[in-house]
Formats: sequence, structure tokens, C-alpha cells
Amino acid sequence: PAMKTHVPSSCQGKLSYAAEVEQVDSLKGTADLVKDIAESNNWTLAACVCGGEAGVDLADALSEELGLLTNGTHIPNRRDKKVQQELVKAAGMRSVRQAGGAEFSEVEAFLQTERYPLIVKPLDSAGSDGVMLCHTFEEAKQHFLSIIGKEMINGGICEMVLCQEFLIGREYVVDIVSLNGVHKVVMTWLYDKRPANGSAFVYFGDIPVDPGSPESLQLIPYARKVLDAIGVSNGPSHGEIIMTEEGPCLVEMNCRTHGGDGNWRPLCQAMTGGYDQVSASVLAYLDKPAFDLLPDVPPSPLLACGQCVDLVSFSHGTVKATPGYAIIRSLPSFVCLETHIKPGSKVSRTVDISTDCGSLVVLNDDEEILTRDIAIIRQMEKNNALFSFHIEETDEDMEWIRRRNQMLVKTYSLDFVPRVPKEQFRHRRLFSHDISADLPAEQVPADGL
Repeated sequence: PAMKTHVPSSCQGKLSYAAEVEQVDSLKGTADLVKDIAESNNWTLAACVCGGEAGVDLADALSEELGLLTNGTHIPNRRDKKVQQELVKAAGMRSVRQAGGAEFSEVEAFLQTERYPLIVKPLDSAGSDGVMLCHTFEEAKQHFLSIIGKEMINGGICEMVLCQEFLIGREYVVDIVSLNGVHKVVMTWLYDKRPANGSAFVYFGDIPVDPGSPESLQLIPYARKVLDAIGVSNGPSHGEIIMTEEGPCLVEMNCRTHGGDGNWRPLCQAMTGGYDQVSASVLAYLDKPAFDLLPDVPPSPLLACGQCVDLVSFSHGTVKATPGYAIIRSLPSFVCLETHIKPGSKVSRTVDISTDCGSLVVLNDDEEILTRDIAIIRQMEKNNALFSFHIEETDEDMEWIRRRNQMLVKTYSLDFVPRVPKEQFRHRRLFSHDISADLPAEQVPADGL
């Protein structure tokens, strides 16, 4: 139910639907409702596209029922991670060892014989929701029982749990748009996932990968073959793949656009020369001649330097102010920031995609400046300088205040060219006065700033 009313932060106050349709019990009934509304308004139905992970199955079925461009339902529930691996294995490609089920007894034998650590996760979730690296049988069993029946971020209920071998290697994602079985790669990324706050897989960002790199030359053909194996011929997808010592191995193929609220679009447009996965998808559905003109892969080398950065919190509490955001927006490489955090928000330590503190895009022609700006952001995270919190005066909290204030002073004293209105850059220090004058007396450490 929550997903029906969810509006991405970037779309708040901007969405205006011509009509809304409530799904009914039968597929034909839902399709008839859509057709009735279209006919009564003299509209032509052009495409049926899912807006998120929870809509993939319905979009496949509804587009088929309406006679629109579709991937069809000849492979039931193709977003099922277990089904995907079985289809990939049947096609003769590297796949992951696995077992899945709704009851623990269905995976118990696998957990007793598979090498540890291993992965336990929901069968159909999004991001890192419910994913855990388990080091013992008891830990795997406990996590299985804790997520079965639990509501997922994408709005569904975890009805089955998947247990898989732990693939050793770096994780990549290949963004593709397909039309009639022609798979055009629009971007390849390296997932920057690291251990943090007791979690093994925390998103720190997405790093673009040159399509001419040795990794891409293996990843791209593999991803295209995976799409063929699972029967995806049309629309956007993004495949998550581990580059193991034996070569690429599928983690999962998401039959929809890359997530992250689409804040990566300006970066992709800069790197490709003007297009991204969203615009390419529109062409696939509505303008085949224009889609045919798109290159099979982006240019190599990419036309710009940039990254998507996920903000990670190493502290928790009720936010009093967001001084780190102001610094981020002043960095020369800053493009855009998407965040739900504001004064009064509750912030937790980041352990998954639902507890991050926002995401931003950085872009700069000078790679050294780009690297330095990202380092500033990471240092602010490490020293809890993104936010000030309403806090209790415990020894732990006072130590946090001291470290945060020291970090802010170091950042404010950096000599760089900040981003200012109308691109009127000039060389100056961002702040030249004593920051201690702006802080409450109880927040100034005894040794000063």
C-alpha cells in the first residue's frame, strides 16, 4: 500500500497524472480499465513501462495483454533471482551455486555443505535490502528466519529466501536498453560497496567504467547473453555482475532502469555526449529510427570525469542542522544532491540503501579536483561533519563534537575555487573568520579550534 502513494523526492510537487487506475483482481479487468480510460479521452496507448521493481511483473503482463511492446510472460516471474540463475546456467554461462525456499528445511542441506561465508537474501528485493553475508550456519539460519515474511523496501513481502555462494570479486552493473532483442549498453559502473557500521555491503557510490576497458569487454557480452537467456528483448535493464577469477557471474538482472532516483542522468549525459538510460528507453518505446541511431556502447574514452556518491552516516540522532550539505554544494565538482534529510529528521547509522543520507553527482574536467572533492566528502562522513545533532552531553557525544568541529575548521580553511552562482568562479577561501564564534559555547572544545 505504501508504494501506491510513494513519490520520489525529486518529483515532489511535479507529478501530474492524466489518470490513475486501480489494479483489479484479473489482468483482463485491469487492461479493460486502461483501455476504457484511453478511449473515453481519445488517447492512443503507446507504451506500458514499470516505474519500479515492484511493477516489473505487472508491466510485462499488462503490456502483453494490451498488445504493446513487451517482454511477455513466457518466462513467469523473470525477476525471481533463483529463476534467473537457473536460466543462465541452462544457457551454459557461469552462474552461482544456490538454494532457495519458503521453509528453512528447503535450504538447510545447502547451508550445511556450502563454503562460508555465503549470502542470504530475499528472493525479490531491491538494492541491498535484506542482503547479509553470513559466516556460520547459525548466522545464516537466524537471518533466514528474520527476513521471511518481512515487508521489503519495494513494497512486497519476502515470501522466499535465497541462499547463494559468496562470489569473490568486484561488483559491476551494466545499464542496457533493448529493442526487439538488440541490446544497447548505455553505461557500465563499478559499485563502490564497502563494510560499514557492522554491515558488509554499504553503498558508497557508483564509479563509471570505460566501455573499452578489459572489464567491460567481458561484462558487456555476458550481460547481453543474460538478457537473451531470461527472455528480455525490450526496455531498460541493469545487470549486477561480479567479476570473479573465472570471469563474469550474474548476481541479478533487474528488468527496469537503474535506480537512485535517476540523479545519475546529468553525469551519463556528460559522459556519453547527450543521452542516458531514460532517454534511450523513451526512444526504444516511441521512436525506433532514433533508437537505431544510438551507438551500441558509449564512447571510449568517456567524455567526462565524474561519479555518483552515496552519503554514509557513521552517527545517529535527530538532525539539528546540515552544515555538510552547504560545503558539498560549494565544491567545484558539485552537480546535484538528492536527500530526504533536513532539520528534525532522524538519522541512523548507514547499513543499507534505505539508511543512506542522500546521493549526489560530482563532475569535473580536472580529475585531481574531482578526487579531492570526493575526499573532502568522505572525510566529513568519517568525522560526522555532515550534520549537527540534538545530543546528550555524554563523554562519547562530547568527543564526537570535538572531532566534528575540528573537521569543519579544516574543511572551511581549504583554499579552493568554490561553486558560486552564474559560474562566476574566483579564487578565495570559503570561510576566513573564526568558526568558533558561530558555535554555542558548550560545543567549543577546551583546547579551542
